[in-house]
Order: sequence, then C-alpha cells, then structure tokens
Amino acid sequence: MWKIVVGFAVFAGLALFILSKGGDIDMGGEKHGAEATHAAPAEAASAAASATPAAAASAASAPASGASK
Repeated sequence: MWKIVVGFAVFAGLALFILSKGGDIDMGGEKHGAEATHAAPAEAASAAASATPAAAASAASAPASGASK
C-alpha cells in the first residue's frame, strides 16, 4: 500500500515539475467568447462559412444519385 502512495507522490511531483517548466500553460479548459485568444481559426472559419453557400447551391442542383432517375 505504501508503494502506491509513494508512486503517486513521485508521479504528481514529476507532473508539477514538467508543467512548471512548460511556459504559458492554461489549465482553464475550453474558452469561448472574449476570453478566447486564438484569432487564426476564427478567420479560417469565417472564410469557410462564406464559401459554404456557393458549394451548397451547386450540390443542390446536382442529382443525388442514379437511383433517383
């Protein structure tokens, strides 16, 4: 039993050491809204959203499958 406790303490100490040496690590979970700091994915998502209506219109005019004939 004492080996489990010692192993856990060693593992926890090692994890804290690695996290402290990692730099700016945010353990706060997933961010939404104003606190989200990554701007590049938002720009890519807006570009994809603007291209989506044209792709949907072309897909709607094409037949779905050969079985519909």
